[in-house]
Amino acid sequence: MPTTLELIGAPTDIGASVRGAGMGPDALRVADLPGMLARLGFAVRDSGNLAGPATPWAAPQAGLRHVDEVVAWNRSVYQAVDSALGAGHLPVLLGGDHCLAIGSISAIAWHVRQRGQKLRVIWLDAHTDVNTDTTSPSGNIHGMPVACLLGHGPAALTGWSGEQAAVAPDAIRFLGIRSVDAEEKKSIRAHGLQVFDMRHIDEHGMRTTMTEALQDVDDNTHLHVSFDLDCLDPDYAPGVGTGVRGGPTWREMQLCMEMIADTGRLGSLDVVELNPALDVRNRTAEVAVELIESLFGKSTLVR
Repeated sequence: MPTTLELIGAPTDIGASVRGAGMGPDALRVADLPGMLARLGFAVRDSGNLAGPATPWAAPQAGLRHVDEVVAWNRSVYQAVDSALGAGHLPVLLGGDHCLAIGSISAIAWHVRQRGQKLRVIWLDAHTDVNTDTTSPSGNIHGMPVACLLGHGPAALTGWSGEQAAVAPDAIRFLGIRSVDAEEKKSIRAHGLQVFDMRHIDEHGMRTTMTEALQDVDDNTHLHVSFDLDCLDPDYAPGVGTGVRGGPTWREMQLCMEMIADTGRLGSLDVVELNPALDVRNRTAEVAVELIESLFGKSTLVR
């Protein structure tokens, strides 16, 4: 794991359904994310916040909301993540809504391919985000990043990694899923996506689930975590735009993060969908920082 972590703020709710995710990066800073990472022994470079177009809150056009602005924000994210990886840093994208994973993971996929590595994406979310412009009920692009990364989104948001699909279907592991649209269910089956939904976690426990999700991670793997705060149960993380009851507990998510850390292969991170406007005293940002601390190697005992 690189010893320099580069924080990249992307303060926008351009792909979201409600206002507020644009305040996420600074809420994470208020919760002392940079200080916590420094205390773990990392060099931390906070690149500040990217700039981009304001959210017009316009109606969808051809099944998509704000597509031009989404492209602009994701281009900025792509360039920043590309630059961080090129400098040998570990990029930590502070969102913003989950549409930003298009730019983030596309840049990562390009670098991983250049290095001859294997990419694995752990998608922590209540939703699978595999809608497209033809299946989305809302047109909000934060429900479409996985489809775009698989090469099935609008032309303006696919092919950024140098290939039509930035990520192969078998490279993604979904965890915490509990809200899937009818058309998304068909897409999941058609692509053969590996989804560990809440029933799977309930029946098998987080330890077995994570063992399955990480079973093919080896020394040549770049592990990317795309962490949507609505993966957590809203009792623990109320400050999200699309909360869904029945998610993992704080303790279950701690184990998830600790097991990812144990692989030693974490290479990049998205932290998205934190909405301070819907939060209580910045509690969700503080929970996020606690979980990220475990993701970067904090443990109760020396193991």
